[in-house]
Amino acid sequence: MHAAYYNEIDPYCVGWLRNLITAGHIHAGDVDDRSIHDVRPVDVAGYTQAHFFAGIGLWSLALRWAGWPDGRVVWTGSCPCQPFSNAGARAGFADPRHLWPEWFRLIRERRPVALCGEQVAGGGGLAWLDLVFADLEGSGYSCGAVDFPSAGVGAPNIRQRLFWMGDAQGRGRGKHWVFSEAPASREATRQPQFTGEDTSRLGNTGWARLEGHSDPQRADQRAAGQAGMAISNPWWQPGWIDCADGRCRPFEPGSLPLAARHPGDVAKLRAYGNAINPVAAAAVIRAWMECAPC
Repeated sequence: MHAAYYNEIDPYCVGWLRNLITAGHIHAGDVDDRSIHDVRPVDVAGYTQAHFFAGIGLWSLALRWAGWPDGRVVWTGSCPCQPFSNAGARAGFADPRHLWPEWFRLIRERRPVALCGEQVAGGGGLAWLDLVFADLEGSGYSCGAVDFPSAGVGAPNIRQRLFWMGDAQGRGRGKHWVFSEAPASREATRQPQFTGEDTSRLGNTGWARLEGHSDPQRADQRAAGQAGMAISNPWWQPGWIDCADGRCRPFEPGSLPLAARHPGDVAKLRAYGNAINPVAAAAVIRAWMECAPC
């Protein structure tokens, strides 16, 4: 049996990972709750997949949805975005949470055939990506990246991210990634289907634009959003919250309210906030697989 390695330091996410593994939702394997600073190359030996900064394991889920076999070698990682996000202190490479050098230390020694990663978009993320590609290409990897929003797969938020891949065998070099409007079926990928119809039916008030609109438009936004989303889309019927700035925003039903007596809810939202959108990641992985077949 091929096993996966998950590295994550957040205790709440560590427990969540183990529960997801037990339930069979993500690739079976071992969870290492040490800091990546303490992980040695030998600790990752023998694993088919390795997921660093694993969060709640959504890279594993995205790989499965994309049709990537559990037995095919790949390492994934979403390095901490806080040093490069416009929402943070923007300390960049001087921030102690800039952990790419630690991950690259392991990549250089173990040399996995395939790599997948993600980082915030924008100037900070692009500067980070320059370093990543310089390190990987200097070690013989061919690399590619795409700036892709969650809204591109029907999510009710923009969440612009840089998805990148590295291939030690040079497959896909010089080819173009193409994003299909009609991904593989639910039976083939265990992923909900998405079609261009989901957002185009809303015209200029598309689902990606619903987040954060002002009070007078609220009822129309909700009606249009719920009418325009196909049932196959997991975001077709969100909850809505009225915010202090007079705008309404969608959220996952059941994740609110937050209160001091419900610390688990706060931890859950923190885990969600640090997680990738697996539907967007799966779309990117599928495009990459078309360019770099086994």
